[in-house]
Amino acid sequence: MARTQKAPPRQTGSLRRRTLLLGSAALGALGATGGAAGCSRVPSGDALARLKSQGTVRLGIAGEAPYGYVDDQGDFTGEAPELARVIFKRLGVDSVQPVATDFASLIPGLNSQQFDVVSAGMYINPERCQQVIFADPEYQMLDSFIVRKGNPKDLHSYEDVVRAKARLATGTGYAEIGYAVAAGIPEKDIVILQDPVAGLNAVESGRIDVFAGTALTARQVVAKSRKAEATEPFAAVVDGEKQIDGGGFAFRPTDTELRDAFNVEIHKMKKSGELFRILKPFGFTQNEMTTLTAKELCR
Repeated sequence: MARTQKAPPRQTGSLRRRTLLLGSAALGALGATGGAAGCSRVPSGDALARLKSQGTVRLGIAGEAPYGYVDDQGDFTGEAPELARVIFKRLGVDSVQPVATDFASLIPGLNSQQFDVVSAGMYINPERCQQVIFADPEYQMLDSFIVRKGNPKDLHSYEDVVRAKARLATGTGYAEIGYAVAAGIPEKDIVILQDPVAGLNAVESGRIDVFAGTALTARQVVAKSRKAEATEPFAAVVDGEKQIDGGGFAFRPTDTELRDAFNVEIHKMKKSGELFRILKPFGFTQNEMTTLTAKELCR
């Protein structure tokens, strides 16, 4: 995401991410508590009032650093859970319960009330906007490649991958799949791996030439590698337009008041600089702060 704070080109999309950490067992347990929550006396149409009554908001995350994950101490953390803790506290909901699941299960789980909000750094795009409603994004992001040290095939774009006939991999459900296909890489030739760490291992071992992911994830994954590096961030090009993605919290379509209340708080935090202070420890830079809106990204 990097770059200009002005209105970007229209986005295309897909959502990225991520890996299963706690998996279906955690999601199933969540489903059990979700049934109990549904018995609240607070009308189901007023999501914020219901969450205040419960005292807890259940966050769907996808188990990928730095967006939402379990750290070495076994605690849930990441930019999205930490941001959620601050905002929901201000909305009168004291407890945050992150629930890790497969990325592809996030929107179905949200709409089936297995959790209340998706907070996985989820990219906002027209396809997802038909299924859920988004708060305005907390960050914007460009792509980057994980390549061998010295970038021997000189790969800086998806078009370069085509030119070099390089072997490309990315993650399940990643937006990079669509970007690669748009550049002319047959989808059947794209290797799908579990996560960026698996991508790093595949690059280091020579099984693939390049792993495509977000600039933030790529630079963090290669930080300690002696065999691989991350390319400079770049914007994928689709139909002649550069793509700048933005990630934000997703809500059920009926929960507009909850989403609007969340938006009020996140805009205060953007204006004061508090948002960047929360995201900075997770590797975000000032260039990845954004004035994009969900409305712009949903077009």
